[in-house]
Amino acid sequence: MRLKNAILNLADGGALFRDAAATKNLKVLTSLLGPAFRGLILQHPRAHDQTPVKTGYPAVFDWTYQRTKPALAKLYEVAKAGQWNATDALDWSIEIDPHRDDRMLIPDDMLPVNEIRAFRTLPKREKQRQRHAVLSWILSQFLHGEQGALYAAAQVTEAVPWMDAKLYGSTQVVDEGRHVEVFHRYLDEKLEKRYFIDVNLHTILDVLMRDSRWDMKFLCMQIMVEGLALGGFATLRNAVDEPLLEDLLKYVIGDEARHVQYGVIALREYYLGEERITEVERREREDWAFELSLLMRNRFLAHEFYEEFWAHKMSRRAWDKIVFDSGLMRLFRRTMFKGIVPNLRRIGLLTDRVRPHYDSVGLLGYESGRAAPEMTIADFLRGEPVPAR
Repeated sequence: MRLKNAILNLADGGALFRDAAATKNLKVLTSLLGPAFRGLILQHPRAHDQTPVKTGYPAVFDWTYQRTKPALAKLYEVAKAGQWNATDALDWSIEIDPHRDDRMLIPDDMLPVNEIRAFRTLPKREKQRQRHAVLSWILSQFLHGEQGALYAAAQVTEAVPWMDAKLYGSTQVVDEGRHVEVFHRYLDEKLEKRYFIDVNLHTILDVLMRDSRWDMKFLCMQIMVEGLALGGFATLRNAVDEPLLEDLLKYVIGDEARHVQYGVIALREYYLGEERITEVERREREDWAFELSLLMRNRFLAHEFYEEFWAHKMSRRAWDKIVFDSGLMRLFRRTMFKGIVPNLRRIGLLTDRVRPHYDSVGLLGYESGRAAPEMTIADFLRGEPVPAR
């Protein structure tokens, strides 16, 4: 099984490299090679309890303490008022039972495995067990992503040159630490099941942590990864029928909406303001954002769940097609990109040069949506409607 998985991982890595070559930007491709090799081929997260990451960014002190970014200062005030204590704000006494019919963790039509005829014929208790495992896999990826966001927020707070951004960044570090706390507690105390990090998510976080440029950390985390998280949180919150998880996600979505606004405000200032980047730098960032969009769009396919429950009954290629085409993943992609693509437009990274790339993979249609900060926290909480059950 280990050799077979290694061969499949090598095939996945080849597909990633083909995607990364779509824009023919060698600098972007080079930046993805190391992280993709460590995550997809070596499967580093499965082989080690910890992953050391070398970083090369400069930490910037500001001895003038000038407050010159009013939009970031306003967001800092909102963030201070929006702090919450996970121990008191959530009712942790609620019991989670995957076999309760009146409190279904995820409805059948939102389960990727519901597309499989063999799943629909399983005994009721086995279907409930797999439903519980699907939710555990999804929340495990949320947990791992939030740990990456915690470290990235700390890095950005050190590296960003503006005092208002550093002050707001300090609140995001607290937010992300709280998110790690709540997802870890829910997984370990309520679901009692946790999965390894998805190797594609590991690749994204590896790229993010190792880049030495503060604006690239902003772009990857605040625009792309936080946009991914908001899509996932909103999709799941509108699907589940479990009060503790609904409340948990509501609080987290409120924080994440601010984080995306933080990225849009800061990067719009840096990319389009007086400190405007060069055209060469803009092209690299445009291509990098597109390649990351492809990675997020194509590759969160729950292979860890597949290996546990379905590897003995179907090929991984067949599984990938089922998951990619499932109602849950279609809804997740729609919710995710209706936020990410307008935000890329707002910060100047959806130019006529790269628009054909987004159009070729069906993502350009999302550009007309509302971007942060015009999109409110209430918009994120409403999310996408769940298909009729």
